[in-house]
Amino acid sequence: MAFDIEMIKKVYANMAGRVDKARELVGRPLTLSEKILYSHLWEGTPSQAFTRGKDYVDFAPDRVACQDATAQMALLQFMHAGKDKVAVPTTVHCDHLIQAKIDAKTDLKRAKEQSNEVFDFLSSISNKYGIGFWKPGAGIIHQVVLENYAFPGGMMIGTDSHTVNAGGLGMVAIGVGGADAVDVMSGMAWELKFPKLIGVKLTGKLSGWTAPKDVILKVAGILTVKGGTGAIIEYFGEGARAMSCTGKGTICNMGAEVGATTSTFGYDESMDRYLRATNRADVADEAAKMADYLTADKEVYESPEKYFDQVIEINLSELEPHLNGPFTPDLATPISKMREEATKNDWPLNVQVGLIGSCTNSSYEDISRSVSIAQQAADKKLKPKAKFTITPGSEQVRYTIERDGFIDTFDKIGATVFANACGPCIGMWDREGAEKEERNTIVHSFNRNFSKRADGNPNTLAFVGSPELVTALAIAGDLGFNPLTDKLINEEGEEVMLDEPTGHELPPKGFAVDDPGYQAPAEDGSKVQVKVSPESERLQLLAPFDPWNGDNIMGAKLLIKAFGKCTTDHISMAGPWLRFRGHLDNISNNMLIGAVNAFNMKTNLVKNQLTGEYDAVPAVQRAYKAAGIPTVVVGDHNYGEGSSREHAAMEPRHLGVKVVIVKSFARIHETNLKKQGMLALTFANEADYDKIQENDTFNFTDLKEFAPDRQITIEVVHDDGSKDTIIANHSYNESQIGWFVAGSALNLIAAASRGEEVKA
Repeated sequence: MAFDIEMIKKVYANMAGRVDKARELVGRPLTLSEKILYSHLWEGTPSQAFTRGKDYVDFAPDRVACQDATAQMALLQFMHAGKDKVAVPTTVHCDHLIQAKIDAKTDLKRAKEQSNEVFDFLSSISNKYGIGFWKPGAGIIHQVVLENYAFPGGMMIGTDSHTVNAGGLGMVAIGVGGADAVDVMSGMAWELKFPKLIGVKLTGKLSGWTAPKDVILKVAGILTVKGGTGAIIEYFGEGARAMSCTGKGTICNMGAEVGATTSTFGYDESMDRYLRATNRADVADEAAKMADYLTADKEVYESPEKYFDQVIEINLSELEPHLNGPFTPDLATPISKMREEATKNDWPLNVQVGLIGSCTNSSYEDISRSVSIAQQAADKKLKPKAKFTITPGSEQVRYTIERDGFIDTFDKIGATVFANACGPCIGMWDREGAEKEERNTIVHSFNRNFSKRADGNPNTLAFVGSPELVTALAIAGDLGFNPLTDKLINEEGEEVMLDEPTGHELPPKGFAVDDPGYQAPAEDGSKVQVKVSPESERLQLLAPFDPWNGDNIMGAKLLIKAFGKCTTDHISMAGPWLRFRGHLDNISNNMLIGAVNAFNMKTNLVKNQLTGEYDAVPAVQRAYKAAGIPTVVVGDHNYGEGSSREHAAMEPRHLGVKVVIVKSFARIHETNLKKQGMLALTFANEADYDKIQENDTFNFTDLKEFAPDRQITIEVVHDDGSKDTIIANHSYNESQIGWFVAGSALNLIAAASRGEEVKA
């Protein structure tokens, strides 16, 4: 039986009436995305039609999920909300703090020893506030959610950008910062700009070496890393219906890499099969009654150009396996062109490591198709040229593939099975030799491949592909190897070819697991004590941020002008820094250390205008904070893309940065900045980015008139006394300006819980 089945029944009970009313208000057939959005309005039954890409709308998500790295800060904030229990079903998943090094058993034991304090904190605070807790080793948040909590037609938010994975089961699932999660956990409305809609029509059918992963790799090449910003991507067509539920999840998962708000698929038989295979026949039975409401109206898919803002069509029968990268997930190359591209760009052809699994590709189907390649290698006497690792997505998947002999098969080719955790995908990989920073190539089935992402080495070129393609490339040890056409020489000197991969959508014997790793919360958590030591290096209770003083910000100094791509990995690195995710002051020592300074093209080296000396970014910012001087960060396009980590907003806020001015923001990061009381602005004229000089001072001369749709004037004073006047845009509405005035959104929630009114 499913978790929260009564909640799911209630969602379905309300859905038909709300969707019917929305269809009447909008005056046309509805997409699936619109049906889910309109059936989850905070007001309940819709009373107006909303304009895509313009109207801010209050929603009521069904549930919240948090992973351990972000849950720490989210729950530390929730402690200030004044609530006895979370208002909606909420879970915490311990998956980010387990470093991959030796093998699953050894690495998990070490993680429990090193992060015991954090795990105990998360366990106790979950117990206190009615939150389901998934222990270290239980699995990666998104795989566990798909197996246990996702349901067709539902809406959820999660404190991880790949929450969107649940779209594979027909949800609208959206990645957010911790402050957004606190809103929903506190029983408040959650605000989102009503998304635009991108339709992707899938014709034909996948076959041979082509996998669901290749669909999103192709889409990423079309849309680029920011092409989906502010939009939901809805997949449909015969190709979508022919695809497995977990394959759909893979596609939705990597929708985060094109900036999409989320991605989703209409309910179909593959979802029904998956729900029943994961012991949720009760959900499948309820969904079957609502089938017409869990997909778009038929007119939409018949004439998609009338109902979507953009339509992309992909013929799966003609789609070729892709590899995307290096350094960005949208550089898409068909495998038949990879040798040519690698040679042209001087990418090392020698593949050193192949890694499969992670939240993106760790389903039973993924592993079964990969193991079919591994078995061929053993049978055909092919010794893998590269190291090979597997990261299962959950204990249920790991237990099942071990029962079915897959791990034994992987052992034959010398593979290493890591813990059921994020591991190398998020930089939690203690890779031998990475500290030498040698230029090298790896291939993986993860979702991101930014510089330093996997192993901390800026010279590691990471390429993203399907698990079966990654397995083949690890065996060949050659980035340019095309398994569709190329032969390999085995240990006996014979030429052999790899056959097409085969696999099972679901385990023929069913899923099995001894201990899934779940801890239910106490019925009454009032007596549960949450302890945080004042001496802890890992955890720190939060103090509220100061409200705005009502004055214009004057005399602000430039901290850094970031050049080019500046993701949340650049602003607040993961890897070894994950250990400080619950201690705001300590983790602030990684603030912007990965950003490239536009004035010297170096990282973590900026000018201190007070001394004229160059130092690390956090050190310079702490000097400004000590002197009571406000500061400004300037950035390029899609600033803050990548992870949902709100530390990338909280660290600058904590250290005294007042304003971030960029050419454009990634959606989640812009919201995170707003939630923490920061001023997030964009250049009205992008060319003004070039006017910013190293010794600049900024005066925000009309901030007192801060209002929706009203531009802000900035006087930029240069070192020689000359000035430029720059106009900045913003996307704040009245309630978001309230966050700025109060000092943060959390300050407003806490005040409301006390019955107070926050004033500037």
